[in-house]
Amino acid sequence: MRLGLHINRFNQGAARLGPELAAAGAAAEAAGVAWLSVMDHYFQMEHNDAAEEPMLEAYTVLGFLAAHTSTVRLGALVTGVTYRHPGLLAKIVTTLDVVSGGRATLGLGAAWYEREHRGLGVPFPPLAERFERMEEALRICLQMWDPEDNGPFDGKHYQLAETRCVPAPLSAPHPEIMIGGNGERKTLRLVARYADASNLLVPSPDVVPHKLDVLRRHCDDLGRDYDGIRKTAVDLGPIPGEGDVDAFTKTLAGYAELGLDTVIVRSPDGDLSRWIERVIAPSAERLASIG
Repeated sequence: MRLGLHINRFNQGAARLGPELAAAGAAAEAAGVAWLSVMDHYFQMEHNDAAEEPMLEAYTVLGFLAAHTSTVRLGALVTGVTYRHPGLLAKIVTTLDVVSGGRATLGLGAAWYEREHRGLGVPFPPLAERFERMEEALRICLQMWDPEDNGPFDGKHYQLAETRCVPAPLSAPHPEIMIGGNGERKTLRLVARYADASNLLVPSPDVVPHKLDVLRRHCDDLGRDYDGIRKTAVDLGPIPGEGDVDAFTKTLAGYAELGLDTVIVRSPDGDLSRWIERVIAPSAERLASIG
């Protein structure tokens, strides 16, 4: 099983953020971390900190991290479908894939943080419509990444005269599509229909088997190979400190036993590269031999 790192706090001070992120990317790669992600938000999440706390734009950060890494997979966890027009989103992720040497993942979700939408004047349609838009966005991205189909696309919410995307992504046949969320009726069904990877948000391994069973049933209904979907999860348990490596590794090993490919850990405040070296590196080494 592999370990991923999710950076969701940017409180080091604006002048230090560039060097800190570069150091974190280098430390993560040296530690054997397989995945590096950031949030796609414009305001800090209120249940994570406060809306007034610092937040960076996701794809600018991912492009910066691409320049300071060479092997780790990069993605937003996850992009809200309402934040960018799908045609532009496909172009943005393609650009990240090209400049990173084929390491981009498109993480996509239905969006939820109403305050930042209202605050910045971004339309926030009802949940049912957001899911409709999400499915159309997935179809648009796949069409944008199909060299044999340059458009048009005529959907209920999006109309594109051309779906041209040049240069094409380096990833073959296209950048990995990861759908994030736990919703059993819509989200996991979209995973079964469109995604290469699923990302769950879970407090412990205990809740994973049921979600995977739901995903398997959707795959059966749609004729999709369940084993062809990469299963990942964000661990929502306490962020480990330097004295927690043994207990932390034992907890994460419980995910490996369930067949997850990657468990993603949230970052703390403070010296991120040091934390990666002291906590993540020894954990990643132990977990690499499990599952």
